[in-house]
Amino acid sequence: MASRLSDLIQYRGLFQMMFVLGIGGSFLPGFHMSVISYSSMHIKRFINKTWLERHGFPLHQETITLLWSLIVSIYFVGGLLGSLCSGYLSEKYGKKKCLLGNNMLLIVAALHVGFSRTVQSFEMILIGRFLYGISAGICLNVHSQYLGEISPKKYRGFANTTAMLFLTLGKVSGQIVGLRELLGTESLWSVLLSICGIAAFFQLVFLPFFPESPSYLFVQKEDTEGCLKAMKQLWGHGDYKVEIDDMRKEKAAMKSTKTMSVLELVKEPSLRWQLYILIALMMSFQLCGLNAIYFYAFEVFRTARLDEDIIPYFPIGIGICELFSVILCSSIIDRFGRRTLLWGGYGVMAGFLAFLVTALSLQNQFSWMAYCSVILIFLFIISFGIGPAGASLSIVAEIFNQSARSSAFVIYGTIGWTGLIIIGMTFPFAVEALGPFCFLIFMAVLVISGIFFYLFLPETKGKSIVEIAKEFSTIHFGKKLLLTVGKKPTEEHTFCTKL
Repeated sequence: MASRLSDLIQYRGLFQMMFVLGIGGSFLPGFHMSVISYSSMHIKRFINKTWLERHGFPLHQETITLLWSLIVSIYFVGGLLGSLCSGYLSEKYGKKKCLLGNNMLLIVAALHVGFSRTVQSFEMILIGRFLYGISAGICLNVHSQYLGEISPKKYRGFANTTAMLFLTLGKVSGQIVGLRELLGTESLWSVLLSICGIAAFFQLVFLPFFPESPSYLFVQKEDTEGCLKAMKQLWGHGDYKVEIDDMRKEKAAMKSTKTMSVLELVKEPSLRWQLYILIALMMSFQLCGLNAIYFYAFEVFRTARLDEDIIPYFPIGIGICELFSVILCSSIIDRFGRRTLLWGGYGVMAGFLAFLVTALSLQNQFSWMAYCSVILIFLFIISFGIGPAGASLSIVAEIFNQSARSSAFVIYGTIGWTGLIIIGMTFPFAVEALGPFCFLIFMAVLVISGIFFYLFLPETKGKSIVEIAKEFSTIHFGKKLLLTVGKKPTEEHTFCTKL
């Protein structure tokens, strides 16, 4: 207890910076994702009313639905664009200036959405949502990188999980303030969609008091003095010779201190396995079934004959479960490691999905099965939050060196936003065709992903970038391994990393 208290005092600058980064970072995309559904009915009416006042006749229902779907989907298009730009912007201006510029973009977006009702322009909602999307694409990538670079080894896992923690906190906050008792009303929906501008303003005011990341200053700016000053501000006074040596080794191992482009990263043989892990992480994250669970939750709650008036509050309960499970993940990730939480979490989630498919299939025969389904949904969300939710971002931030990290997050974000667009377009058809058996697809993805990460993902806990790179260099696969085995049959070779 005394040790934790002393760490809290010594690293107070780091914890303060994590809070400032979170409120103006991943908190906002999480908030955007949840509040839009609470405004859907009001925005549709607003579109029709605006059109009627302009042209003297109402819109067809199909046209209203089309405009509404455009308002929803344009956010993901903006997110994809922002993610593609994030690597260039963070390299040219640094992560701190990049986030400050992003805050100004967010405030402009909030003003567009906030005044759309006053000036009777649904086009301003479209513009605002597009700008929100660009901002989300930038801040999710830059925020995650920034966290990994400002934290020492002992708190690196905890720091990285705070990005997911604030994302979940944003979702829960949006669900709460979006209730009809608060801001989810006919007269306040525009305030609901623009209130996140306050959080952006908060970061814009306080982030300038914090430094750029130490590794960025040392490796790319070659500013040793600035790096030491940043360490002392964030980590307190101490001897940081070991950390400086690790950065010096990382810099020496890099072919160039210049940031690699996405194409250079894809072509780089020494980072091939890291790239495979990154793609597998994002694909499994998108296809783990979380979106399906949220989609199916309302149907399960109704089947359980829960009161219709309280059903809208259950998503808040699901969100709170996810939030507390991510908090738990942040407290244990530096003890159990990223790899264990990832493959173990996917295994547990696959088991809960198997039980959920069984419960959903039998709920028409046994009425009590519906209540089992409700419990399984909450258990699935909890296992997701404790395992993959926090571990995935931490792994991506740790397996790439300073020159490749920005481009790696561009690829990570691009796959993520593209996946959201594709899943949003195809998932309703899968549900309609397969019903609850659509979860079998996600279960297969979870099992395959868990096995893959168990075999090929090295543990990154407490290791420097150079040590992690050496772990990846021990992976042999395909032709190279076969040739080696052919030359030295007496030597022992493995298909996985040393664990």
